[in-house]
Amino acid sequence: MNDIFVFNRIRCSVSDDNDIVLQGFCSEKIFLNTEALQIVLKKSSGEDKKITARYDFSKAPLDKKNLFGAGKTVKTFSAIITLIEKVEDDERLYMYFKESETDNTVELYSCTGKELKHYTDKLNYCVDSVESDGKNIMIKGWAVDAHDVEFKLVKIEQGKEEDISFELNRYTRSDVAESFAELDNTKDIGFVVKLANNKYKMRLYLSAGERHEEYRVNGSKGVSRIPVVNKAKNVINKTIMNTKNYGLKSTWLKIKIRFRTKAAFATANYNTWIKKRMPDKKELARQRDMKFEYSPLFSILVPLYETDEYFLDELIKSVKNQTYKNWELCFSDGSKDSERLRKIIENYSKADKRIKYTDDKKGPLGISDNTNQAYEIATGEYIVLGDHDDLFTPDALYECVKVLNNKKVDVIYTDEDKTDEKGKKFFGANFKPDFNIDLLRSCNYICHMFVASKKLVDEIGTFNSEFDGAQDYDFILRCVEKANEVYHIPKVLYRWRAHSNSTSERPDSKLYAFEAGRRAIEAHYKRLGIEAIVENGDHLGQYKTTYKIKGNPLISIVIPNKDHVEDLKKCMDSIDEKSDYKNYEYIIVENNSEEDITFEFYKQLEKRDNVNVLYWDKEFNYSAINNFGVKEAKGEYILLLNNDVEVINGDWLSQMLGYCQREEVGIVGARLYYEDDTIQHAGVVIGFGGIAGHTFVTLDEDSDLYQSRTKVACDYSAVTAACLMTKKKIYEEVGGLEEAFKVAFNDIDFCLKVRATGKLVVYNANAKLHHYESKSRGAEDTFEKKERFNSEIKLFRSRWPEILENGDPYYNVNLTLDKADFSIRV
Repeated sequence: MNDIFVFNRIRCSVSDDNDIVLQGFCSEKIFLNTEALQIVLKKSSGEDKKITARYDFSKAPLDKKNLFGAGKTVKTFSAIITLIEKVEDDERLYMYFKESETDNTVELYSCTGKELKHYTDKLNYCVDSVESDGKNIMIKGWAVDAHDVEFKLVKIEQGKEEDISFELNRYTRSDVAESFAELDNTKDIGFVVKLANNKYKMRLYLSAGERHEEYRVNGSKGVSRIPVVNKAKNVINKTIMNTKNYGLKSTWLKIKIRFRTKAAFATANYNTWIKKRMPDKKELARQRDMKFEYSPLFSILVPLYETDEYFLDELIKSVKNQTYKNWELCFSDGSKDSERLRKIIENYSKADKRIKYTDDKKGPLGISDNTNQAYEIATGEYIVLGDHDDLFTPDALYECVKVLNNKKVDVIYTDEDKTDEKGKKFFGANFKPDFNIDLLRSCNYICHMFVASKKLVDEIGTFNSEFDGAQDYDFILRCVEKANEVYHIPKVLYRWRAHSNSTSERPDSKLYAFEAGRRAIEAHYKRLGIEAIVENGDHLGQYKTTYKIKGNPLISIVIPNKDHVEDLKKCMDSIDEKSDYKNYEYIIVENNSEEDITFEFYKQLEKRDNVNVLYWDKEFNYSAINNFGVKEAKGEYILLLNNDVEVINGDWLSQMLGYCQREEVGIVGARLYYEDDTIQHAGVVIGFGGIAGHTFVTLDEDSDLYQSRTKVACDYSAVTAACLMTKKKIYEEVGGLEEAFKVAFNDIDFCLKVRATGKLVVYNANAKLHHYESKSRGAEDTFEKKERFNSEIKLFRSRWPEILENGDPYYNVNLTLDKADFSIRV
């Protein structure tokens, strides 16, 4: 058998003691034919016994080209095997695959009962790192079992063990949960054991049911003062632990994948890149000397809570270093005991009257009440939100004032990144688009730095404690609802501090915040009178909106077709069989087919009440063909669709319609995959490749793509007409597809025409289809094709020079136009 099956790991189930789990990687032949898989227990006496199992396969393919050879679709799998009786040491467990072509039985895996016991007696855990911040030691990792995992820490002196007190925090590890298909509840997999710095030799004991493990820690001696040494130790430790838990093959595979899929925003690359772009001393001096006609006072609101003194000092320094000097720093302390921080800030206030402090309300205060208390002492024309452990770049306020001297906007936000505990290394940049309402409803992409006029805040109200944890999300949503204009500065002017207790380092540490975020979006819709359901998305902090459909409008699905009957039939069958929305008609536009079977199929289609076959007898012109079909459409909504697509999720059509019914929306696009489940379309950026191109094309969306953008709804300048919905009145208003674009750029041009009317073009990640277009399709391989393509490029440039020159507002000038992966522009 030439198909791939790689044994990875056998372990005890983490949901049921009676189950064992066999994990690995397999090729398409296996995961599409699980009925051919057999689990057999060969007993030492008596007949062999077949054992029941259920199978779980990953949604997306694993790396294909370099790991398993070109053209191989490979997925991870879990076989969850229920054992009714104990397996004796001399008995053997087998996994077979029965080939239908030859009727041969191929052994995929086997192990003895003794080996099985060895594997399943181990507790599933891993220590990722041991770190020190100078005061405390943090042991970070994950542990999961069918039983509750208990922790015990002891110090070892002269061969004797003595218990040590420690602080234990548990949190979700969604990255680990993916390896445990049988697990329903993914909470509390991760752990951080925190204890005071010491030089003892220690052991961390983990136990769950009858399974016990121990991990040795050498106290602060084991944590080097040189960060590189600690990183090397942690990498070695993770490699050893991964080998222990998953096996050598799995570890080697992960290493190969890590090298192949090195992130575009890798720390070293970005750190070097951003440092070259920071304003130098000469530029900062120029900014300090700048005299503005309009010089508003900025009130920077910072709620304090048990704040680290070092981080507080660094924050204050970053504000005092601002090149624009008209600011006040308003601190509110909501700690249980505010005496410590009051003394520190009083010393700063004596030296600089712009630093203000209040702790009038007795703590502990929630973050909303704490921030509102800071707002009470603010006197500025604009308020700026800041966290107590973060940093502002020295030009942050200067860049805002520069904007305000050109236009008096109500809201400003900027790009941001993260910095390490010492504030020396930078990573995790968030280069944002200009204001993008659908992205904001999918995640709080605005976050920091956020500036709002005090007049606006007085109108919409301060922070609402109902949304603590996502109070800034709720606040931002209320601000943009009423703002006269929302302005984006595409520069990194704010830095999140990533440390062991920060949300930026461990987003799983504040799960309540993500639920509060979901409720904040619901409240936003309620204020606007929009009926919608908000659910959690694929990742923490991402959300999915389903808009309630008004009425039961007819959708006209316009499909151009030339032969390729099998493709057309597959497309229509998937719509008819899977779609939950049923009020649609087909407009099939026949254009110059040559095969008899095609016209025989049309005769069958014409018997259906909801199918209208039109015949186009002129030369091929994609725009003209679609315009011809739309003229005959009876529907209020038009769906332009290619004949080589296949529906994946049943609510695709209702999802698109729900978005398209919004008054401010002109066009809705879909998430399209190639046959191998890599991205074919997830929105279009103007400027890619010099003209326009699909975002993330040919990439695997489960390989840490930028901000997981393929998985959330957001606004773009354009989407592909391979699956594009619009209102018929809008289609007619802008004149449909421009027929001068016979083949290329007609859909992009159409989207830009609709955008010019003030309507939004929305990429709806919740409408998913396969698009069986070849990845090499579109090669201009004849003189005539090249001439036509070049003329269409020239025409597009002449029609849309401004966006090509100034850049796509839904992209970011710091990101490259040479690739579709949202990597840095170098």
